[in-house]
Amino acid sequence: MTLPAYLSRQEIEQQVTLALAEDIGQGDLTAALIPDNETSSATILCRDDAVICGINWVNEVFHQLDSTIAIDWQVNDGDRVYANTVLANISGNSRQLLTGERTALNFLQTLSGVATQTASYVKAVERTGVKLLDTRKTLPGLRKALKYAVLCGGGHNHRVGLYDAILIKENHIMAAGSITSAVKQAQALNSNVMIEVETENLDEVREALNVGANRIMLDNMDNATMREAVSIVNGGAELEASGGVGKDALRAIAETGVDYISIGSLTKHVRAIDLSMRFQH
Repeated sequence: MTLPAYLSRQEIEQQVTLALAEDIGQGDLTAALIPDNETSSATILCRDDAVICGINWVNEVFHQLDSTIAIDWQVNDGDRVYANTVLANISGNSRQLLTGERTALNFLQTLSGVATQTASYVKAVERTGVKLLDTRKTLPGLRKALKYAVLCGGGHNHRVGLYDAILIKENHIMAAGSITSAVKQAQALNSNVMIEVETENLDEVREALNVGANRIMLDNMDNATMREAVSIVNGGAELEASGGVGKDALRAIAETGVDYISIGSLTKHVRAIDLSMRFQH
């Protein structure tokens, strides 16, 4: 899967550099027990049904340790696999394979976990036309990687950060005085980006619509209220349901007619995929 425009190879390199420094410190004391000229072959095995994500990070881990290490991937990012699938065959210096093992698997199991969970949520709303969005509730330092994992699972990205869209929430509204005042200021300062307004009732929905918000967030509204909001807006703005959305509630929310559902748990409640690296000799 192609990397999105917001995620550069340089950023992956930086993430891996930090992760290796965190793990290796002044040197891998255990790997030093292995002769420095010994070579080995290994496989990366996935023990769960999963959607794979993180190949670029694994490649970068071993490239930074020893550029001669060879990795033959049997899958691509975004591929669905069954339990006990071999994902890759690796060969090279034994010390460096052992040193990089944990860091490589940490990236792969975490990002694959996000992709897998996203895919299960996407399946729950298939054929409804709604798009599932991530949020800014991410692990510090890994936001872009986690958002890429959401894409691999078939989801969509909300804003990447505070810099690429405007989301006017309750505290912004209170500080500005009203939804109308906040949106007008946003339109005057940043007319070229999406302006979204968080609303908590139908009066706020009407106000956001009338002032020209591009997208209206329906925060913690019940399904009946959201259906009424869809009728009120009638295509005049995009509608996004949000607020503690669980998987069991997804389809009913999607069937209200909203355009998007944003789900913080896609990147916040991460269950790592069970992976292992097995040496062959």
